[in-house]
Amino acid sequence: MRVVAKKILRVFWEKFTDSEQPLKTWYKEASKAKWNNPNEIKAEYAKASVLKNGRVVFNICCNKYRMITDINYKRQWVFIRFIGTHDDYDKVNADKI
Repeated sequence: MRVVAKKILRVFWEKFTDSEQPLKTWYKEASKAKWNNPNEIKAEYAKASVLKNGRVVFNICCNKYRMITDINYKRQWVFIRFIGTHDDYDKVNADKI
């Protein structure tokens, strides 16, 4: 998968330093992945939440942080749409952000 917007992750982990290693690990794993459907993501990330229209929410740091992605399986692209604290996540519409 091609992960678009790594800078968003970098900016986030500079502010929340405990997220740096988990985000780097996720980025490395996602970049090597060849996910063709949400079931393949769930097989690797059982606690990920699959939403409609290609959206997937990943838990970071044992659900302390949440990351919303928009995945195009055909083109093998992962777009980072949001990353924030669990409280910040509760304030956004994951289907529309």
